Amino acid sequence: MLLGSGELGKEVIISLQRLGVEVIAVDRYPNAPGHQVAHRAHVIDMTDGAALAALIEQEKPDLVVPEIEAIATRTLVDLEKAGKATVIPTARAAWLTMNREGIRRLAAEELGLPTSPYRFADSLAELKAACAEIGFPCVIKPVMSSSGKGQSRIDGADQVDAAWKYAAAGSRVDAGRVIVEGYIDFEYEITQLTVRALDRNGEATTYFCEPIGHVQVNGDYVESWQPHPMPSAALMKARDIAKKVTDNLGGLGVFGVELFVKNDMVWFSEVSPRPHDTGMVTMASQRQSEFELHAKAILGLPVDTALLSPAASAVIYGRLDAAAIAFDGVADALRVPGVDIRLFGKPESFARRRMGVALAIADDIETARDRAKEAAAKVKPVSGLST
Repeated sequence: MLLGSGELGKEVIISLQRLGVEVIAVDRYPNAPGHQVAHRAHVIDMTDGAALAALIEQEKPDLVVPEIEAIATRTLVDLEKAGKATVIPTARAAWLTMNREGIRRLAAEELGLPTSPYRFADSLAELKAACAEIGFPCVIKPVMSSSGKGQSRIDGADQVDAAWKYAAAGSRVDAGRVIVEGYIDFEYEITQLTVRALDRNGEATTYFCEPIGHVQVNGDYVESWQPHPMPSAALMKARDIAKKVTDNLGGLGVFGVELFVKNDMVWFSEVSPRPHDTGMVTMASQRQSEFELHAKAILGLPVDTALLSPAASAVIYGRLDAAAIAFDGVADALRVPGVDIRLFGKPESFARRRMGVALAIADDIETARDRAKEAAAKVKPVSGLST
């Protein structure tokens, strides 16, 4: 059972079905991308613990696979403890990573990993005090949100009020608590996809994909590429940090570990215990995409993280607000060398909603990035008629 059936969940479902697995897709709205390809689909408020527990009791899935953050993770912890559910990678991992406070305290205070300085605030007054202590510029995020929602960088005290309101509006669950992070003067940010899978002896082993570089706007991914070049010393540190975090979280599957890098210095940022949006590039770059890796790992099957080609991805946005859309320019996009297109099938478009992604391969990442962005720009959503 997948809890969350957007574009990432859809690809996981397809990968699982190719291995003969029956999949139940769950989301908060009908006709989500994963609903369209699953054996069965349900629509519930996944933050409602009672509704979530009732559905799991009804379906009795062998594995419960969270694919988004906005879930009643405490319910999953209770169900797993009672032996009523096996959660991927673990219920504890889902619970800790849904809340930025949980994962940040684990990384910095329990594991002693390098992170940006941080404080938490439950009110506007506490936020002002935290910002003054951390200093400007700083980044303010809801403790519970995803895809950059509610996140803002501020450069002075006059921006704190607006950042507080924006964080509350962007929070998925708790609109009253935020994290304030000191700004790190990093050169670039990477996603280190880390896979925990069984080796030939049946032991949980850590495998790494090549590092993924990406561009984010207001915390939301807009393009990514693989491999991202980085010094060997920094890569070793990145993988050491990723392994320490994922070993602690445990279980099997793909983890998207986000890290800041400058020269040979590496800081932990966040981790998702599931395939990562920046990892969509692996559909073009790797022998097995992050979705295939996740499916195989959670089933106890062998995995292969080999890179086939430098590649890049670029987001195709909705550009308009409409209940149903069509797409112009797909043929023109596919005429760009080395390009493929994935349209997610979301039933409703918003101007800044991800509706698809352009993928491109090339002999080098710069060419791949140029091709992906060129192709994405050619795909133009237009108002369509619902059927």
